[in-house]
Amino acid sequence: MREGTFTSELHGPRTAVVVGRLLGTALLVCFATGLLSHLLQEPPTWLRDHLPSRPVQGYRVTQGLHVISGIAAIPLLGAKLWTVYPKLFEWPPVRSVAHALERLGIAVLVAAMLLELFTGLLNTVQWYPWPFPFRQTHFWLGWLATGGLLLHLAAKAPLVAAHRRRTGPAPAQRRAFLAGVTASVAVVTLTTAGQTVPWLRALTLFAPRRPDIGPQGLPVNRTAAQAGTTTAPADWTLRVDGPRPYELTMSRLLAMPQYEADLPIACVEGWSASARWAGVRVRDLLDLAGAPGDARLRITSLEAEGPYRVTDMPAAHARDPLTLLALRVNGDVLDPDHGYPARIIAPDRPGVLQTKWVTRMEIL
Repeated sequence: MREGTFTSELHGPRTAVVVGRLLGTALLVCFATGLLSHLLQEPPTWLRDHLPSRPVQGYRVTQGLHVISGIAAIPLLGAKLWTVYPKLFEWPPVRSVAHALERLGIAVLVAAMLLELFTGLLNTVQWYPWPFPFRQTHFWLGWLATGGLLLHLAAKAPLVAAHRRRTGPAPAQRRAFLAGVTASVAVVTLTTAGQTVPWLRALTLFAPRRPDIGPQGLPVNRTAAQAGTTTAPADWTLRVDGPRPYELTMSRLLAMPQYEADLPIACVEGWSASARWAGVRVRDLLDLAGAPGDARLRITSLEAEGPYRVTDMPAAHARDPLTLLALRVNGDVLDPDHGYPARIIAPDRPGVLQTKWVTRMEIL
């Protein structure tokens, strides 16, 4: 615990600044894209009617970046903590009230980061071995970690400014360490990003999803067996409630004008896959019911229970010509796992809101 016990230059401020710069970038990208995902899934009232339906690939890109940056942050956080861990053994451990508050802030920051990355990683494989709700906890931990990071940067601003530039040749030991960290980040990124980046798919070794594996060549999160919708009712109809309510059988739906759209399914776990969907435009169903142009839509699934059995769709998505009540995918009738008899597919929308096994639409 005496000054000078740790003599390696790898524990110096220059190494900490270099690694911290990379870690901070990854965490801020992760936070911004995660916040966007949360707002798309649970928009506040003031934002609800202003969510855009374009770009088509928007959610695929932002949520892919969220998971990619979060996974990349794991080796970066390990490297950062290893670089600065001698600070844990400072003596005396507390030198003043300000020093005590700084150490407390760092403890909260590190704990929030570790828990945020750990729970986020397990979410990508849909494993939740904890008693608390993941989504809400992950959301608030993100604020806590990001706020702690910004306060830490403010407290360390003079030290960062003093070591932000290299003042001479970098020691070979530091170069080797940073090369090792860079290689680690590259490996975990290249072997997981293929679940959403098509041209990296051949390298998908550790990603929890292969976007080309599943019924009809698409992955599935919630199967028909899990939802209790393996067999659709023989008398299934689509009910649309609005100024002019009506019901449509499958034969009447198929008799309506059919449209096709190339759209991705992009899920919060970070995987995404594109397919060619065919069905009836949702805007045509709204017009048939006499819906006003700014009407929102509430969609109900056949599944008996589940957090997304009922979803709301803002007017921009409901009126987008690419938003379909899909009846077919890649030229075939929907598999039960993909939502037979009918499902929603819309641009720039989280996968959990692309409601499957649709039975009712209500104009709000």
